[in-house]
Amino acid sequence: MVGSSLIIAIISILAFILVLVFFYYVPFLLWISAKVSGVNISLLQLFLMRIRNVQPPIIVRALIEAHKAGLSTLSHEALEAHYLAGGHVERVVHALVSASKANIDLSFQMATAIDLAGRDVFQAVQMSVNPKVIDTPPVTAVAKDGIQMITKARVTVRANIRQLVGG
Repeated sequence: MVGSSLIIAIISILAFILVLVFFYYVPFLLWISAKVSGVNISLLQLFLMRIRNVQPPIIVRALIEAHKAGLSTLSHEALEAHYLAGGHVERVVHALVSASKANIDLSFQMATAIDLAGRDVFQAVQMSVNPKVIDTPPVTAVAKDGIQMITKARVTVRANIRQLVGG
């Protein structure tokens, strides 16, 4: 009696651990959220992302955001490659969505190049859309004839995305 209940308890614990490991390597709930959002990705691809040390939630969230924004050209392979290269997938997708909504011509390759060069591509797109205005402090000067002149400069800084990398 005691032996059989102990065996059943050990088998149940092992089955529970096996289920936890399965759901870690095969993110089933993430797959369901991707399917509900309209992103076409398979469970096998999510499993292979785990094997390649890519975090599936980052890629799937980026794909969902791109899909909802109308950027259907992004693939999970390209996002995985950028992630494995050390890039910030979320920033790149945010920048692509912002550029698309602002009618700025920004390709995925250019956005990833800017990101991998160490620049914040999302901030560059924001700076291109909303230029930064810098006011200088007043500069006072006196001419020979005693006339005082107070000058204040206002500089508008706008990012040129084409020249951030390789331009």
